[in-house]
Amino acid sequence: MDLTLQKIALTLMATAILAVNVPAGAATLKKCNTAPLIVTTKNVGQVSYFAENCEKAWDTQSIQLDFAYSYDIPEWAFKRAATHFLKKNVAGYNPNMALNQITQWYKPVKKGDLYRLNYQHTAQKMTLLLNQKVLGKVSDTQINQYFNIWFGATPFNAKLKQQLLN
Repeated sequence: MDLTLQKIALTLMATAILAVNVPAGAATLKKCNTAPLIVTTKNVGQVSYFAENCEKAWDTQSIQLDFAYSYDIPEWAFKRAATHFLKKNVAGYNPNMALNQITQWYKPVKKGDLYRLNYQHTAQKMTLLLNQKVLGKVSDTQINQYFNIWFGATPFNAKLKQQLLN
């Protein structure tokens, strides 16, 4: 009996936590794939790709990437890589684009940290979180192009792109 009450209490708490963390009007996302995050030859964590529909193109729907890190990574490494791959993958890139607001929010991570990059298609809004703390939100008609870092023609890691989207 006590075990059943504990299960009910835990279920209610988990439901309440999930309700708080899902923005109002946000699409329900499904976990599509998870892949190792390889930098040069070192596995520094894993990335999970979520989408409304795993069979649909990523740039036509709400999506999310979760980056779980198994190593410390400095802030400058995120900013340098993001800027480099945005320049390679976003037509007409310039430093004043809304995309760069996201890059500026990056902080250093420690082993066990989780970055979440969430895009709401209908609102055209991107949110960056570190360990469930919102670092920033930006709305722009082209903001989902930030995912070109990983999904563009010249991505951060072509194998990662293939593993996440296929």
